[in-house]
Amino acid sequence: MSGRRTVSRDVRVLCALAAAALAAVLTAGCSAPDGAGPTAAGADPVRGEPAPSAASPYWVDPDSDAARQVRAWDRAGREDDAKALRRIADRPVALWPAWDAPGPEIVAATKAAAETKKTVLLVAYNIPHRDCGLYSAGGAKDADAYRSWLGEFTEAIGDAPATVILEPDALPHIADGCTPPEHHAERYQLLSEAVDTLKANARTKVYLDAGNPDWIVEPDKIAGTLRQAGIDRADGFSLNVSNFQSNASVKEYGDLLSDAVGGAHYVIDTSRNGGGPLTGDRAEAWCNPPGRALGTPPTTDTRSDRLDAYLWIKRPGESDGTCRGGPEAGTWWPEYALGLAERAKS
Repeated sequence: MSGRRTVSRDVRVLCALAAAALAAVLTAGCSAPDGAGPTAAGADPVRGEPAPSAASPYWVDPDSDAARQVRAWDRAGREDDAKALRRIADRPVALWPAWDAPGPEIVAATKAAAETKKTVLLVAYNIPHRDCGLYSAGGAKDADAYRSWLGEFTEAIGDAPATVILEPDALPHIADGCTPPEHHAERYQLLSEAVDTLKANARTKVYLDAGNPDWIVEPDKIAGTLRQAGIDRADGFSLNVSNFQSNASVKEYGDLLSDAVGGAHYVIDTSRNGGGPLTGDRAEAWCNPPGRALGTPPTTDTRSDRLDAYLWIKRPGESDGTCRGGPEAGTWWPEYALGLAERAKS
């Protein structure tokens, strides 16, 4: 899984607050009412269809890793590279708040987003026994620590408009047997409680993560875990987080899974699926695969009754882990980011 950024949180919080006044200018291209700018219609890189044209309602961080890289490359004379990387920097990408103290980063983001009347996109990723001890291992030390962390997370959002992707991989790792059975009951309870805690905020939407069609192949297998985790009280489920499956395959899967859980809505991570999944050698195909591209730009104009949004949940350009020469999970990797941007078709 994607992990999180390794830059200093204190510096990022101060920068985000200082940049709030500039956010409207820097994000104007993403919110033009006529659909112009970075989220404008183009060709869907997977299906060859027109890409959704509505402007994204989500906040663009003017001090993201990508935005700072653009400025650095401009100063260094790498103008073409900087231009390409703006395909990431000028678009809304989810924040993965700190695993110890999520509050300051969320507060800074919601204040900055309020300046442009935008919604913050957040990922709650701190469940105990996270990632089965793999590249993004860790999480809260126990159930009480998680409840405390989630409480701070929720309080920091307050009455700001927010969309939260709840615990990527947590349910798929139950469905695939990776999480030991002795942790299942606690995980279901924590996720169910988290849905209720977050939904107590009137303007917070919550999507429980459900993996991707290349992982849990049979929708019925993940449907049961969603029901036990409180899908009936959430806004829906998320698919393809940090993965590369095509829009077509994910939408087909999403509709089947929606049918299995009472018509629940869903969102799709399109941050890196512009070239589809890796072919050939499938060993760790999810981890820093070469030759991938940015996918459909973030938008809520999906032309689908159940698909609520295409989102960039995984932060494109952050490493999946120490595979294929990558840095630690969640670390900004500028050359990988540049490759994703250069191969993008919209």
